[in-house]
Amino acid sequence: MPDWKLEPARDLGMPPVDRARSLQRESGLISTGFHLAWWSMVRGYLGVWHRLTISGQEHIPAQPPFILIANHASHLDALVLAAPLPWRQRDHIFPIAAGDVFFQTPVISIFSAMMLNALPMWRKNCGPHAMKDLRRRLLDEPCSYILFPEGARSRDGKMLPFKPGLGMLVAETSVPVVPCHLDGCSAALHADQIVPRPRRIRLRIGAPLNFADVPNKRDGWVQIATTLEERVKALAPVTA
Repeated sequence: MPDWKLEPARDLGMPPVDRARSLQRESGLISTGFHLAWWSMVRGYLGVWHRLTISGQEHIPAQPPFILIANHASHLDALVLAAPLPWRQRDHIFPIAAGDVFFQTPVISIFSAMMLNALPMWRKNCGPHAMKDLRRRLLDEPCSYILFPEGARSRDGKMLPFKPGLGMLVAETSVPVVPCHLDGCSAALHADQIVPRPRRIRLRIGAPLNFADVPNKRDGWVQIATTLEERVKALAPVTA
């Protein structure tokens, strides 16, 4: 039997705000308690106020790593995508959130980290190093991400083209990517609104895809983005 080795947390000694904004952040006992309390309230809120219905929940992998992706039109989207995930995974589920929105001030940064367990993605200066850090954590920890490949919220409800950054995380890996479609989030909380309205929300979850055979280079990343964009669109409800 190999000798047990104590390894310090990667965020050990960081000031609270720096820790909240770090891609190396790890959960502790206090943050775990906050995660459980927060998501208990969120699930109750979504069920009562938005009458959330979920189909295809059986497609969610039982264990990390995996990535949930969906169309993006509202700040409610990440809350809805996280709703069907089991309690035991709460500390290992990280919504990838816009740093310029969810980590702009110290107070918002700590809230996003402690409650949402979000990791920041700085859209204006997000280089390959950030994607490499996220890919390394996804594979080594392992953990799971909630991610919106459009990179921004749609203002008119129509999906924006998927960006190839997602491909940098999963190309040449066996990490499942689970395509999902959100319907009703924009009507419940449009990008220009602050207070959610009591509108019905539906979440459709599709079968996971694996991109182990796709090369980890630009052409492969684009191929992954295109494939997943088509799968998410295919989950949208058919309108007359």
